[in-house]
Amino acid sequence: MIGIDDVRAAARRIEGRVLRTPTVPSHALSRAAGAELTLKLDNLQAVGSFKERGAANKLATLTEAERARGVITVSAGNHAQGVARHASLLGIDAVIVMPRFTPAAKVTRTAAWGARVELQGVDFAEATAFAHEMCEREGRVFVHPFDDDAVMAGQGTLTLELLEDAGPLDMLVMPIGGGGLIAGAAITAAAVRPELEVIGVQVDRFDSLSAHPGPEQTPRGGATIAEGVAVVRVGRRPLDVMRQHVGRIVTVSERSVEDAITLLAENAKQVSEGAGAVALAAVLSFPELFRGRRAALPICGGNIDSRILANTLLRSLLRDGRLLRLVMEIPDRPGVLADISTTIGDAGGNIIEVSHQRLFAAPSVQAAELEVMVEARDPTHADQIAGALGQRYVVRRA
Repeated sequence: MIGIDDVRAAARRIEGRVLRTPTVPSHALSRAAGAELTLKLDNLQAVGSFKERGAANKLATLTEAERARGVITVSAGNHAQGVARHASLLGIDAVIVMPRFTPAAKVTRTAAWGARVELQGVDFAEATAFAHEMCEREGRVFVHPFDDDAVMAGQGTLTLELLEDAGPLDMLVMPIGGGGLIAGAAITAAAVRPELEVIGVQVDRFDSLSAHPGPEQTPRGGATIAEGVAVVRVGRRPLDVMRQHVGRIVTVSERSVEDAITLLAENAKQVSEGAGAVALAAVLSFPELFRGRRAALPICGGNIDSRILANTLLRSLLRDGRLLRLVMEIPDRPGVLADISTTIGDAGGNIIEVSHQRLFAAPSVQAAELEVMVEARDPTHADQIAGALGQRYVVRRA
């Protein structure tokens, strides 16, 4: 098992190659959560994720002979970019194996760092099998995304910086995918601030450690916005560390992760991917666990697709009542649309979108169906807008 000396050696090794990211208190999030929250902003790294810490440390430990052989890894996202970037900086030939259905933007960003990208397999398991076969065939060094001592030590530098820069803390909250980040955090905390409680977080579709400290479970899997932690089985080395140093593991829902992404964007002014918001989702989901306590958590990645971010924000606005979707049955005569627009405007609402159906959805040839998307300040204001329209028209909220 790695120790604090390995983490400190990694910090010296990657100094100047990886950004020392800010550790900042967030007063806005603290008010929302009822806890005193400190954020470690690793979404500001060059590749937008903490993953390059482990990649940089692993590649820096290779011998000259190993560097000459080249490296290979398998990843659908942040680890791929970390290995690609630091292999390029060190002049090491790198191959990144990605599943065939990896989003094009991630493939492009990885290739832009100078690595050769191989699209193989329909999922991560098939891509991994291909990567190991290619590794044997070409004699390359395999760089595992998380089940590797040097990678874990590199990820531990995030917590080392955090504890050096933060004020007094009661707990660390860390996402769990393959386990490299929380393992490095737990080793570091145990040595530097042994009084800290380390809490791990998984999404509920990949909750293999939900019975912790009991046996591993088989998660049901499936689509998740937190694809960076969508790992069916954590690494064996990280698991050994978690068994010894992590006291509690909680699971969070898809909705809570979406809400955390929105809260980070609106209140902390930080763009986070799903996996990067998992720790905050835990704070929001278990208020009794964190209320009145001092907790630190990483915003560990910011690589979220622009379309997914936009849809997440809109879904949160709809759930919060700040976007109001109204369907109205209206008489098909001149002036009605103008009257509705005026009513909404007088109530302080802002019309976002209008859909007007005469031919297909209307119950009568003398009527029409109107669907309006309206922006409101809060749920109370939304009720006021709907009430004003309801005085004149048949209105239902969709």
